Amino acid sequence: MAQFFLQTAWLIPCYALIGSILAIPWSPSIIRRTGPRPAGYINALMTLVAFLHGLIALSATWNQPTQEILIPWLQTVDLDLTIPLEFSSLTIAATLVITGINLLAQIYAIGYMETDWGWARFYSLLAFFEAGMCALVLCNSLFFSYIILEILTLGTYLLVGFWFNQSLVVSGARDAFLTKRVGDLFLLMGVIAIYPLAGTWNFTELAAWASTAQIDPKVATLLGLALIAGPMGKCAQFPLHLWLDLAMEGPVPSTILRNAVVVCTGAWVLIEVQPVIELSPLAAFVTLLIGAVTALGGTMVAIAQVDVKRTLSFLVSAYMGLVFIAVGTDQTQTALTLMLIYAVAMALLVMSTGTIIWNSVTQDLTQLGGLWGKRPASGISYLVGAAALVGIPPLGGFWALLELGDYLSTTRPWLFAILLVVNGLASMSVIRVFGLIFGGKPKQMSERSPEVHWPMILPMIVLTGFVLHVPLILIQWQLIPAWSAVNTTVAGLLVLSSVAGCSIGAFLYLNDSYAKPVRFGPEFLQNLFAYDFYTQQLYRLTVVFFVDLVSKAISWSDRYIVDGLVNLVGMVTMFGGQGLKYNVSGQTQFYALTILFGVALLGLLLSWPLLAHFSSVIGG
Repeated sequence: MAQFFLQTAWLIPCYALIGSILAIPWSPSIIRRTGPRPAGYINALMTLVAFLHGLIALSATWNQPTQEILIPWLQTVDLDLTIPLEFSSLTIAATLVITGINLLAQIYAIGYMETDWGWARFYSLLAFFEAGMCALVLCNSLFFSYIILEILTLGTYLLVGFWFNQSLVVSGARDAFLTKRVGDLFLLMGVIAIYPLAGTWNFTELAAWASTAQIDPKVATLLGLALIAGPMGKCAQFPLHLWLDLAMEGPVPSTILRNAVVVCTGAWVLIEVQPVIELSPLAAFVTLLIGAVTALGGTMVAIAQVDVKRTLSFLVSAYMGLVFIAVGTDQTQTALTLMLIYAVAMALLVMSTGTIIWNSVTQDLTQLGGLWGKRPASGISYLVGAAALVGIPPLGGFWALLELGDYLSTTRPWLFAILLVVNGLASMSVIRVFGLIFGGKPKQMSERSPEVHWPMILPMIVLTGFVLHVPLILIQWQLIPAWSAVNTTVAGLLVLSSVAGCSIGAFLYLNDSYAKPVRFGPEFLQNLFAYDFYTQQLYRLTVVFFVDLVSKAISWSDRYIVDGLVNLVGMVTMFGGQGLKYNVSGQTQFYALTILFGVALLGLLLSWPLLAHFSSVIGG
């Protein structure tokens, strides 16, 4: 039975697509009597079926070799576009994470969007995302992975712009889409360039080719940088991180999916192409540098934000930066572990803060407070998610960061120092949010803020239990070392950075006697962090200015040169036609006049040399 479900695991992405199609009858003007809610229930049911299918299939993968299924699509000359699907413990487990979190997000949306009439469209888009991500983790081809990433980019645009009657939402969806397109364009260059070199897009074959490839260092560097650019955009890495902040305009249930697993799709592709990136030491170093800059900068900026969604979005970029560091140091197993732990912890943080936004009608941290006594379930869920995200034993985040730190401490101490700083700042950031929301005294927007109803509480409680049990899963998968093998120095420094960050955050934001808002350093330093190192302004002065200048130049050239030339030809033709119509009127005098004019012109041309000579003689 389990073997049958494994062989048919290609159906896992199809369930979501079926649910999306079945939601069409509840779209506007088709079925009105029942309302749009059945569309949501159908999609949640199909996601549950996909989750159960993957759960049964996973049991058939233990201690078994990877199975591959080839789906023929197009073959012409030397180009073979067969779709390879890979079924292994890793890929099937990844589909479980995707379908599991999406199922919880869909249940959460039942409560969060209970009064919204866009259910059919919203749940169809969530299913669209689920199908794309499941297909991505099962696909063993760079070419088709790129196509799926493009589909997910479109899905991001549609979900962020879900409430399209708001101007800020429309501009946020547009800017997020265009920002991601920058990385996609360079990734497309890498996808096209690698095929003539390797002769394949299959990830397994690319890894085998990269192990023995001898190519020009400049070509390897350009290829590696192009392959990095796509994941940079998907994982919201500097300087392509702005889209995630803009994407916060979408509904919170979609933010659960986007912040938890959608951003990991870029990291998944990065892990797959890591052997090719390693062909260039410069490309590998750029991966490390991008991850380090984003991780450090993201945690710094997160501390200075007053919008809870913006705070979480910058933490997302920071932790994806740690994944980049792990991939850049060839620690792919650590990167995968970090992605799993991050996904469930961040989903829990978004859920818990989303409940606050839902009935407090604000996401401004300065307008909240005093909710610990009113919102115990949300508060406990937030604390569990926050503790699992940073290096606090024995939760999952501690073990993933310990594994990464253990390797960095012996190979690249400067990166280990950055890891400790990032962990400390992240600990301070999550405690800061907790203090501003749940600590202190109630304010006007949080004076009446009761706990939310069961569709939003149930997913939080389920995910809280799963997060607490992640260490047991890691032990079962033999991903946690024995206590005797733990590097006590690294573990101690990691715990110390977590305690230091949490202590500073608690002292500043859980201490009623300390003045709020907290001021640190001179005003220009606060503004530097609050405005994301003025990245948007730099974009306007550089990229936006250059694109605008080029666009204006092209527009002027098109209007006055291209259109001008076409218009000139048209005017000449028009006046020529107007002139010629008098010569074809059928009247003899016009024909005679034309003949005489032609003869006179011809005579002038033939006698021109004689006239010129005569003129020179007279002049002499």
